Amino acid sequence: MTTPRGPEKLLAARARALEATRAFFASRGYLEVETPIAIPSPGLDLHLDAFETVPTGVKGGAAPSKRFLSTSPEYQMKRMLAAGHGRIFQITRAFRAGELGERHNPEFTILEFYRPHAGVEAVMRDTEQLVARVTGGFVSIDGRTIDVRPPLPRLTLLDAFERFAGTAPDETLRLADRDEDAFFEKLAFEVEPALAALDRGVFVTEYPASQASLARKKPGDPRVAERFELYVAGVELCNGFGELTDAAEQRARFERDQAARAAAGKPVYPIDERFLEALARGMPAAGGNAIGFDRLVALACGTRSIAEVLAFTDDEL
Repeated sequence: MTTPRGPEKLLAARARALEATRAFFASRGYLEVETPIAIPSPGLDLHLDAFETVPTGVKGGAAPSKRFLSTSPEYQMKRMLAAGHGRIFQITRAFRAGELGERHNPEFTILEFYRPHAGVEAVMRDTEQLVARVTGGFVSIDGRTIDVRPPLPRLTLLDAFERFAGTAPDETLRLADRDEDAFFEKLAFEVEPALAALDRGVFVTEYPASQASLARKKPGDPRVAERFELYVAGVELCNGFGELTDAAEQRARFERDQAARAAAGKPVYPIDERFLEALARGMPAAGGNAIGFDRLVALACGTRSIAEVLAFTDDEL
């Protein structure tokens, strides 16, 4: 049996990071919001599995509604953008089944924010400034010091594959579209270790369009999408998008994702029709980002292990 190491955990540092994060967004005109955790559709990403709730009874004799624990507050926050809200952010709990390890826990804290009338560059600037604010501009880990002071370098994913794995851009696109296993193997065993060896944080940008279900395609180059991730000391900190606002294209992508989940023998979750209705009514051009808050705090404390900054991990319950 695992015994919680409460006094040894870095909870005071976590509290300071929460305070700094809220102050950062308030100073930039963001409104802090809260959205439901039990939702009708948890998302359709092939690589994410959700927890389903079990209703025990509903007043008035109504049939119980199926709900899932949120894997991300994305759909509801985008509905808020479509309803006319401006800059918004949220620090909330998210749940993903089967995720447990040094950088994963089935229940974790996600920081998600959106800027209407802005693109990915504006969101990346907010992100790198927040990371510098929480970490003090440097991450010290494994006897190394990683510089995360803005502006951080940008590297397209196609350039990263060519530079670190010797894979030409056309071949990378082919793998992403037709051989995901080979694509992710090269990413995990060749590209990401090379990123981890860099002495600066780096944004990896412009992912193949097939690897970005909720991001819009890059104007002028539909082979890739406006998706970015920030890597620091080998840790993927975030997943950001130039947001897709076309309801018809989003529905087609959702249906493709449902088919992929069915073909893989995974649960097929329902499409969030109210989210698509909000897109159809009109959502402004926007950029958004989801940051693994536990990972950010851990790096600020000089570790990659999120267990050090969680009061209880799943195996301590």
